[in-house]
Amino acid sequence: MYQRQEHYPCPYPPVNCIELHNVTKTYSTKVAVQDVTMNVPAGTVFGLLGPNGAGKTSLIRMITHITMPDSGHILFNGEPLTEAHQASMGYMPEERGLYKKMPVYDQLLYLMQLRGMKTKAANEAIDYWLGRFELNDWRKRKTDELSKGMQQKLQFIATVAHNPPLLILDEPFSGLDPINAQLLEQVMLELKAKGTTVIFSTHRMEQVEEFCDRIALINNARIVLEDDVKAARRRYRKNIYTLESEHDFSAIALPEMATVLERTPHRVKVQLPDGLKPAPLIAYLNERIELSRFELYLPSLRDIFIEVVEKSNSPTTSTPLSNNTPANTPSVTA
Repeated sequence: MYQRQEHYPCPYPPVNCIELHNVTKTYSTKVAVQDVTMNVPAGTVFGLLGPNGAGKTSLIRMITHITMPDSGHILFNGEPLTEAHQASMGYMPEERGLYKKMPVYDQLLYLMQLRGMKTKAANEAIDYWLGRFELNDWRKRKTDELSKGMQQKLQFIATVAHNPPLLILDEPFSGLDPINAQLLEQVMLELKAKGTTVIFSTHRMEQVEEFCDRIALINNARIVLEDDVKAARRRYRKNIYTLESEHDFSAIALPEMATVLERTPHRVKVQLPDGLKPAPLIAYLNERIELSRFELYLPSLRDIFIEVVEKSNSPTTSTPLSNNTPANTPSVTA
């Protein structure tokens, strides 16, 4: 019976699954990746973000040992990255790499055997994953007979069926309807719970907030932000608060200290001047209205993405923001 193995069963697993140290990659006169240092902690979901053409694909190709860095070095579980480590990875590119005229089952068996799986183990894995993604009835059909969403599920199965400790997923939810997207979300969380490290690249920031423990944002070939998701949201917070009340906010005048950003009858979002504590505003409101909620507003990753990219495109910025940068000092690199 097929069972997905837990990774790193030893009591002292590697701290980082992937480490990049001063990695640079140039194609002709184009610098694709410049002096990138980055750590992907083992057993986490790591979001690799950036605008189109920023360098994400070049980074992924070096992590998967498809291309080599011109300078710097990469470690896999503490060892210098070599071609032998590819068998311990599952890479799902944004562009599908399936054989269109090959039956589903034959294709998966061929790919699993290429990765060193014995026929019996491969068959058990294929049966499990086809059943999990409701593709059993399609196992003898050619790939080009499958819908776009089915092909996406097949690509994912081909990526995970050999049970690699590292998954690299580039836009894995593309083409999936909400039901299958929810199924994939559940599977990803299960894989993480078993110790699988996931590098997750997507433009959908809400998925990054939901799944990722840590993120790196690359722009113009450089890492311009690397931090835990929660810490990044706290770091980029501004003096903005959400206020709610069962009473009508239009019945009172807010003090000049509070700039209203959004307003409905029972909900207001306000910004206070930098450095001003919210206590005077709370005292003012408590004298006039009963508050049901007063909460610091944390920016979304989408807001942070836009802010950091815009600042990194400015010629006056030169220092990348890492998790060692003090809060409320969001300087970034160009």
